[in-house]
Amino acid sequence: MSDDALETVEGRDIGSGISIIRERTDVEGSGPRLHRHPYGETFVILRGRARFTIGAAEREGGAGEVLVVPADTPHKFAVIGPEVYEAVHIHESDHFITEWLE
Repeated sequence: MSDDALETVEGRDIGSGISIIRERTDVEGSGPRLHRHPYGETFVILRGRARFTIGAAEREGGAGEVLVVPADTPHKFAVIGPEVYEAVHIHESDHFITEWLE
């Protein structure tokens, strides 16, 4: 049974300079395809694990870790099961701007 939730808040809607995605899923392999933003993005991983591609580097991120993706850096991630992945993604912009690369 899937335990998915994706909540988004654009900062401009609440008077903030940052936008947030809160993600929770137990679907192994799920995650966004390769993309980039003209601003930095910070991943705060609360539970579970995911394999991240950040530029040319690949690494696993797990509960309690914080990963930072610099502006204009291609990135993606895929959830590594079987536990639930839960994270907060902080976008350094008052609205989401995404260029999909694949």
